[in-house]
Amino acid sequence: MNSPSWSGQSIEEQVKASIQSSLPGAQVEVSSNGNHFDIVVISELFEGKGLLDKQRMVYTAITPFMSGPNAPIHAVDRLKTLTPERS
Repeated sequence: MNSPSWSGQSIEEQVKASIQSSLPGAQVEVSSNGNHFDIVVISELFEGKGLLDKQRMVYTAITPFMSGPNAPIHAVDRLKTLTPERS
């Protein structure tokens, strides 16, 4: 699967947009150091979900960026998944 490409957007902006598309209303922060990323997602959709379920929701959104030989994301070094009350 090829990585999505939206002209004029950095990879961080593309990852953020992908997460926000999958988790409408989410507040998303994405930073990177090369191809290693830190992601923080605050979403009401995480309410009542366990840690692994919340992480799966985010990883599902960013899978296209982690697939293939030229994938822009090599690793997610930090993934925080919070509800609005816990942020």
